[in-house]
Amino acid sequence: QLQPVESGGGLVQPGGSLRLSCAAPGFTLEFYAIGWFRQAPGKEREGVSCISSSAGRTNLADSVKGRFTISRDSAKKTVYLQMNSLKLEDTAVYYCAARSRSYPAQAACVISDEWYDYWGQGTQVTVSS
Repeated sequence: QLQPVESGGGLVQPGGSLRLSCAAPGFTLEFYAIGWFRQAPGKEREGVSCISSSAGRTNLADSVKGRFTISRDSAKKTVYLQMNSLKLEDTAVYYCAARSRSYPAQAACVISDEWYDYWGQGTQVTVSS
């Protein structure tokens, strides 16, 4: 069974940057749509970004547009979430999720919990001065 694994979280000052990675040992993530989500203490999980499988189309939540970028490195079988200009409100546990169910080849991915089938354990991102 596919098990996404996140890495790259940590403590960063406001305005700083972090790059999160999502990989799945034994699986080629290129064949899966991948989403990034986050959950802050006391809040519901929030969709951040996603990248589709075949077309590589991306989506970003309005709260992170212009600051976060999602990308895929097929050779490394890894999906990245580059986070720049981090704010205090970006503090959360960040989760990577993969969709295994088929969907139209050229369709965009969806940043919604129920669209994904497999979830990682999360990595903590703390933005603090």
